[in-house]
Amino acid sequence: MAIHLQAHAFAGNPLKLSNPVQSNAQERSLETLKSLLVKGAVEESTPDVRILAFRKGRPLVRSLDPVGNSTPIWRLGWIPPSKFKEVSLDSFVYLGSAAEADDAAYWAIDVTDDAVFRLGSSGDEFCFVELRTLMVATDWSDTGAMGELSIAGHARALLEWHRTSRFCGHCGSIAAPIDAGKRKQCTNESCKKKIYPRVDPVVIMLVIDKENDRILLSRQSRFVPRLWSCLAGFIEPGESLEEAVQRETREETGIEVGQVVYHSSQPWPVGPNSMPCQLMMGFFAYAKSLEVCVDKAELEDAQWHSRENVRRALSVVEYQKAQRTAAVKVNQMCTGVEKGQNFSSSDFNVESGELAPMFIPGPFAIAHHLISSWAHHQSALGEPGPAPKHLPPTSLSSM
Repeated sequence: MAIHLQAHAFAGNPLKLSNPVQSNAQERSLETLKSLLVKGAVEESTPDVRILAFRKGRPLVRSLDPVGNSTPIWRLGWIPPSKFKEVSLDSFVYLGSAAEADDAAYWAIDVTDDAVFRLGSSGDEFCFVELRTLMVATDWSDTGAMGELSIAGHARALLEWHRTSRFCGHCGSIAAPIDAGKRKQCTNESCKKKIYPRVDPVVIMLVIDKENDRILLSRQSRFVPRLWSCLAGFIEPGESLEEAVQRETREETGIEVGQVVYHSSQPWPVGPNSMPCQLMMGFFAYAKSLEVCVDKAELEDAQWHSRENVRRALSVVEYQKAQRTAAVKVNQMCTGVEKGQNFSSSDFNVESGELAPMFIPGPFAIAHHLISSWAHHQSALGEPGPAPKHLPPTSLSSM
């Protein structure tokens, strides 16, 4: 089963992310928002200022009812500044401007502690939905939905960074937002250090045996039953990407890795709140040894899997049906049918026929594309190619 994507989920942001120091457009947007918040605004008069609210890390979304046998479509719940009269300007984070209209400005705000904000709480066709649920519910063939998922991921990462970076790490003084929320600065006049959004780099690797006919997949205790995925781990200070791949593989499975080949990368804003902006960097890693010795503190299990078994696992799970199931549930949440419910990844594992011994993460995860590209001899996301001894380096520019 080959799934074609223009970019990984959470990548391909359609908004212009201009340099806040050099962007006159951003300064104008900031002044416009400030004026609207002070004076108030009529919704119809401000189509060029759109705000995305978050509550407890969940973006506000709306869901369009299906037409006939079609699947419901979710979209971000952009709202006008009139809903935020006299809210502090420092509460807003600038997301960028629309590619097709330079004067359309997009902002995000966290309303977790705002008892006045009412949208998304009374069956008003809006709902605050977990980003992971939206991730599964997004139709990867829908460019608009994939773009909105990317915007939501970017916004969540920035807002969570603001929430967890309230103080200067150098002197302990309060850190205040600057540059429309893209930076922070220490308020201590003798310090005034600038603070930049945190990015947590992670390597994720598909370990391949010497003959290129088996891959090493692992399970963690938090995984749903029968789910297997790639090895992954955070990069240590003073460590190259290749060294991180080799170290993590050796520590978790006892396998020695030689050649390391880059595949692609993916922003991952759905990790723990303490690490709101992970960057997953995907690699193929070629094993020099085969005996697996699992570190039980890190993994539940790790095993070699044949290409035949991996292809079967990819074909058994109906990812499109799982996406439709999730989209329907988002629609039910927005219409109040299942208000307030959360859905785990096990809700979206839709398999046909007899249950397979294993299944692979869905197309929203870089792990899926690492595994699928190897199983189907693809050189990049969705691009067929020959079956070489060693797969060549790839980049997102070839997608």
